[in-house]
Amino acid sequence: MLDEVLAGLAGPQKEIAPKFFYDARGCELFEAICGLTEYYPTRAELAIMRTHARAMARMLGPDCALIEIGCGNSEKTRLLLEASGPRVFVPVDIARGQLEASCSALARLFPEMATVALRADFTHAVAIPVAELGRSRRILYFPGSTIGNFTPAEARAFLARWAPLLGAGGGALIGVDLKKDPAVLHAAYNDARGVTAEFNLNLLRHINRETGADFDLAAFRHRALYNVAQGRIEMHLESLRPQRVTIGGRVFEFQGGETIHTEYSYKYANGEFQDLARAAGFEPVQYWCDDERLFSVHYLTLPR
Repeated sequence: MLDEVLAGLAGPQKEIAPKFFYDARGCELFEAICGLTEYYPTRAELAIMRTHARAMARMLGPDCALIEIGCGNSEKTRLLLEASGPRVFVPVDIARGQLEASCSALARLFPEMATVALRADFTHAVAIPVAELGRSRRILYFPGSTIGNFTPAEARAFLARWAPLLGAGGGALIGVDLKKDPAVLHAAYNDARGVTAEFNLNLLRHINRETGADFDLAAFRHRALYNVAQGRIEMHLESLRPQRVTIGGRVFEFQGGETIHTEYSYKYANGEFQDLARAAGFEPVQYWCDDERLFSVHYLTLPR
């Protein structure tokens, strides 16, 4: 964490990777965000899974190996597992507590399914447990809109990195947030109760605790805006005054109004995401949307 944070703060646009949101408190706050009226993605994706999980399962095939990236609270995953009955399930997450809780709950619900938890940073190369997967068809499951935290180029590289791990004939099921009215997006990332603001600021609390940094949380505020030209939400922490922050023995100067970029959340038209998937070597097969067309889940395959 220290090395990555130092490198991010040293750039012309200071930045901290969104993976560092997810300490125990960050996971709690994100769960609270998912239940907010303004935050539509979780509600829309759950509606898709409740309606279409069985159709998805038929495409995945019997006795597959399901590899989930970012296991979350497992509600959407449970719907897919109930419909598909994979032989082995591999949840991958950087947050230990979230991973352990999710695995324990799913192991109780699906005792005949082998569960192999993998604590890893999925933004880098992941060593999947090949022996446990055996000859089962490998399916990458990436729910939520986390693919949008990557730039399009990074998302292509991410998918291309997974292609050889999934192998010929493998597949992917990916949640994708759709382009929509900017007012809807603004409300989702600037909720009236300020939960998203607390979630963003908790990033600094996490870094202070883990690295000994001296960020003053009261000297920063949450900012989120929609960049129409780029099709993305940009989330920042804005310095409220000139200040200095010390971390790892280094001092960083902040001007009033200067920001730390903490997250992108790219939104796609369905055709745009299909083009991205093709560029990464996948073949788009089908996608499903909720009734309001706020969100989509895409099924992709790899050529045999």
